[in-house]
Amino acid sequence: MGGGLGGGSSNAAVTLLALNNLFDLGYSVDELALKGAALGADVPVFVRGTSAWAEGIGDELTPLELPARWFVIIYPDCHVSTKEIFGAPELTRNTPPITVSAFFEGPVRNDLQPVVESRYEQVSTAIKWLSNHGSAMMTGSGACVFASFQSQAEAQRIAEDAKREFNVFVAKGINCFTVV
Repeated sequence: MGGGLGGGSSNAAVTLLALNNLFDLGYSVDELALKGAALGADVPVFVRGTSAWAEGIGDELTPLELPARWFVIIYPDCHVSTKEIFGAPELTRNTPPITVSAFFEGPVRNDLQPVVESRYEQVSTAIKWLSNHGSAMMTGSGACVFASFQSQAEAQRIAEDAKREFNVFVAKGINCFTVV
């Protein structure tokens, strides 16, 4: 955990889904998502198992079909504390929300990224490196950084170059997954 990839949230969601199934509790997906929101803002998206546009603190979800993409993900050799970043006095807290249409039209921002880059040199270095190969940005509250590519071959080529300096992996984006 600590990479901004939802590991803790997905673990919580899978636990809720598994317990519901194992003990035949009968909760609907909506009920489980609501319970999951009490555990963490990102838990509902993992309970639902589909790509979604998140608003609010991440618990207001609109299903969304995303184009097929491949991602190069660099995991800098550091752990970023979400609590620290959200508590940072320099964090911009009044930027306008990003809309779904703006997301599809071009580059978007992560308001947490400048704060993390200023505090964690490893993250800043990874973003600068990956920006030479694509539009790079940080995941969630960090520490991972990513860029998307249209083909697996292109993503693999960039990842091979990155391996000289970073922990890196390639992932294929998916729109739907099932747990149980």
